[in-house]
Amino acid sequence: MSYRRSELREKCMVILYQYDLMKNSGVQINIDDLIKENIPIDNEFVKDIVYGVITHQSEIDEAANQHIKDWTIDRLDKTGASILRIAIFELKYTDTPEVVVINEAIELSKKYSDVAVRKIINAVLDKMIRE
Repeated sequence: MSYRRSELREKCMVILYQYDLMKNSGVQINIDDLIKENIPIDNEFVKDIVYGVITHQSEIDEAANQHIKDWTIDRLDKTGASILRIAIFELKYTDTPEVVVINEAIELSKKYSDVAVRKIINAVLDKMIRE
């Protein structure tokens, strides 16, 4: 079974959402098991995104907070925060074209977030690429 990158990003969002819930509830987390529960095939793209976001979360959150007006990433819903973290990770640490990152983040936010969160995600990413 093969997945499109859009579908893989959605899997990453779900995994990071679950990770965030488990982390905040004090549950023991095995990232590899969490990935395997969500995607039946071994996929380097998913591992790179998930481990990258977790590893660089403090830098990612700091970058987001610098661009969110009167708000912080931890005040976003967990789904919106996961989408934004994935996009910032891709902008900062991968060669994915900026237009693809923004488009993918906006499409995920249309599916999983409300209009206010979608606008925040779009504004943060737009400000980041203008730097």
